[in-house]
Amino acid sequence: MILDTCALLWLASGDKKLSGAALRQINEAPSVYVSAISGFEIALKAANGKLKLPRPPQEWFENVVKHHGLAVLPLELNVCVTAAQLPPIHDDPCDRFIIATAQIGGLEVVTTDERFVEYGITVLS
Repeated sequence: MILDTCALLWLASGDKKLSGAALRQINEAPSVYVSAISGFEIALKAANGKLKLPRPPQEWFENVVKHHGLAVLPLELNVCVTAAQLPPIHDDPCDRFIIATAQIGGLEVVTTDERFVEYGITVLS
């Protein structure tokens, strides 16, 4: 399974927007991933003043990944090309990278974004 950026933020903060069922599945999953694009998105939000973090973005991201036993998936060329070729259902480029990563890896996505389902992705919310 892979977390979208909001799910990662909610996991890190203990926010109740991450359902108990999703949290259980995260805790029971043999592997839980985040995309490197989530690091970009979080750093961008922090730089624009839309997100306050207790540490610099890279340090915060690395600490959250380590604390929760997550693995970061890089943006490989096939992910980038697949993201660009997705139907225009979702216009958020960061989410398109996560969708492409999920499609290529056969991963479920933890998200509350209903548009992910339209790409044939299994969503855990």
